[in-house]
Amino acid sequence: MFNLSNEQEMLVSSLEELAEREFADDAFEWNGEVPWDNIATLAEHGFLGINFPMEYGGGGMTEFDAMLSVEAVGRVCPDTAEYLFTQQMVGPREIEMFGTEADKERYLPPMIEGEKDSAVAVAISEPEAGSDVGAMNTRAEEDGDDLIVNGEKIWVSNVPHSAAAVTWVKFPEGLGSLIIDFDAEGIEVAQHYTNMAEHTQTQFYMNDVRVPKENVLTRGKEGFKQQLKALNWERMGSVTFANSMARCALDKAIEYAGQREQFDQPIGDFQGIEWKLADMAKELEASRALAYRAAIDAHNRGEAPDRLQTSLAKLYSSEMVEKVVTEALQIHGANGYQQGHPLEYLYRLARGRRLAAGTDEIQKTQIADALKKDGVPSLL
Repeated sequence: MFNLSNEQEMLVSSLEELAEREFADDAFEWNGEVPWDNIATLAEHGFLGINFPMEYGGGGMTEFDAMLSVEAVGRVCPDTAEYLFTQQMVGPREIEMFGTEADKERYLPPMIEGEKDSAVAVAISEPEAGSDVGAMNTRAEEDGDDLIVNGEKIWVSNVPHSAAAVTWVKFPEGLGSLIIDFDAEGIEVAQHYTNMAEHTQTQFYMNDVRVPKENVLTRGKEGFKQQLKALNWERMGSVTFANSMARCALDKAIEYAGQREQFDQPIGDFQGIEWKLADMAKELEASRALAYRAAIDAHNRGEAPDRLQTSLAKLYSSEMVEKVVTEALQIHGANGYQQGHPLEYLYRLARGRRLAAGTDEIQKTQIADALKKDGVPSLL
């Protein structure tokens, strides 16, 4: 069912070779910083923004191809893969889907060219509005040809490296989204938080920020429905990122189990370790199958992945990567438990997947709602 085309096989093999050659040596040395040298290398070889239209410098490929690229890079350098998925499948992708021509020409080429600090963040959460977006207080009010935005956002990733944020707001008629530049007058960064993976998340205020109406992405009931559907691609990017981390952990576990000797034999020859490796591979392949099916079905329909498939893949991958990384660390023993070891970092990084892009609990609610509404889908 998931046979890759010749072009996709070439994409994966080329990216894996590039990552091994250029990214492997420094893969776990970034300490929460964006690996800009790696991003520039990807851009130089035409691997950044591959799912964006060619007129903006992209590769004209599909979201499934973008997912494959994240997985290929992430098995070597998770930090590079995280930047890749957030920029190919989240903020900039929403600008490409919903933005004006002026928006696309302004924000997409710099990111695709790998320019430093050209990323686009996504600002949704507020202190009193996380999963419950209806409780959002950030408001956009009409003022001639502009909108005046007031409110605050929290837990926003990539702010120090971003030119702008796709920001969810309340219009007079309901929820929607628009683009806010971080250098706009009235933007106040309150504080930066460091999460357990040493990545920066930011709280910022918007005080009478003037935004041109051409920066509106979605507005009104139908427009925001499309915004929610687009959110499924973000979740599929999160799934792929989780799969790439699990593949990285499994690769390292297999290598270590073949090298580490105890009782006059490699520990990988003990059945207890063999069974761990088998279970890790089983979990990873099941997660990849859910992800690939959701992406391919969406491509065949010409739309975003549906709610049930997305939530199933997101929930499973988030739980899976934590299990696989934990077992990989267990195989490494005390070595893997030391600060600075790749498995110790992956352990901290993987935990975020159960929170980002929709918590486990939200995914379970989405799954149950879809089952109650439509029943168990046919496999035919």
